[in-house]
This record gives sequence, C-alpha cells and structure tokens, in this order.
Amino acid sequence: MNASLDPVPSTLPLSAHLKAATRETHERLDKRLMGYDLFASRTRFAQFVSVQHRFHQCVDGLHRRTDLAVLLPGLAARNRVALTAADLADLGQPAPQEALRHDDALPLPVALGWLYVAEGSRLGGAVLFKLASQKLALGADFGARHLALPEEGVASHWRAFSQALDAVTLTDAEREQAVAAANEAFRTVQGFVNEVFDTAPAVNA
Repeated sequence: MNASLDPVPSTLPLSAHLKAATRETHERLDKRLMGYDLFASRTRFAQFVSVQHRFHQCVDGLHRRTDLAVLLPGLAARNRVALTAADLADLGQPAPQEALRHDDALPLPVALGWLYVAEGSRLGGAVLFKLASQKLALGADFGARHLALPEEGVASHWRAFSQALDAVTLTDAEREQAVAAANEAFRTVQGFVNEVFDTAPAVNA
C-alpha cells in the first residue's frame, strides 16, 4: 500500500497514532455523551459517574499488572476505580455490578490501547471537574474525586504517560492491535452510556 495514502502513518509516536486512528470513534462518543445535560443535577451527574465506574472496573486489573508497570511507571497510582466508587457513595448511589474486567491474559498491545483511553479521559476530565465544582458544588473531596486534577497538573500527568507509552516498541501489527483495542474501549464506554442513560433521551443525539 502506498504510504502516502495511509491517513495514520505508522511513523507517528504510538500516542499520536492512537489519537489519529481513534478520532472518529472518540468524537462519536463525546457527541453522544455531551447530548445529556450532565450537570443538570447531582442525580444526572451520578449517572455519568456510574458510566465512569463501569469503565474503570474494566481497566482495574491492568493497573495492577507488574509487567505493564515496568513500561509505564506509576501505573498503579493512575487507577481511579476506587475514586469513582467513592464518588458514587458521596452521591448516594450504589456502585454498579462488575463489568468486564481485563487481566493478565490481555496481550500487551491490547492492554496499552485500553490504558490509552483511560488516561486520555483525564484531559477532558479537567473541564468536567470545573463544571462539577461550579454547577454542583462537587470537588476533590466529595463527588468529583475521580476528575480532580493531578498535583503536577493534567498536562504534565498526561505527558509522563504518553512519553512512556511512546517508548514501548511494537511492530506495525501490534500497533494496529492497540488501535483496535482503543476503539473497542471507546465503544465499550458508549455501551455503558446507552445502558445508564437509556431512560433519559439525549439532546441532539
């Protein structure tokens, strides 16, 4: 295949490759999710947190893998499943039943794709955290813990992760496995959105 026709050149750093190759799936999810008035009430926001908790359950086991921690320093500290559970408790909502959990059996490229989505969500989360604070009086100590900004700042936090991700050596085939996994992760979140918000029709969906 002519490389000039490839919209996602394989020479891109892995993080940039994943961003470009998942843009359509990611944008579709964002449009769908933003069709709901997430900050209309604490009850509505709790629905969003329930979606978040389901997703972070999926990647909980990946944050505990020692082989991944070698490649991605500080990985365990990036796990937010306990924070989403605490936010749900703050908001008076029970934690949902366990969703799919990924574990040691997941191949490296697939695990990296899922973790890319988990970490990337922090970037948009900074805006959501501000809105939760302004509109619902929630914060890092109550209700919006999982959206709270890292001490070093969200940009630095992401940079450290993406640089570690880019340093992982993958074949072209493995990179495409990572892309497929990231797209699957976004679609999984979409499924959770549909499940949680099925009784609350979206605006401009």
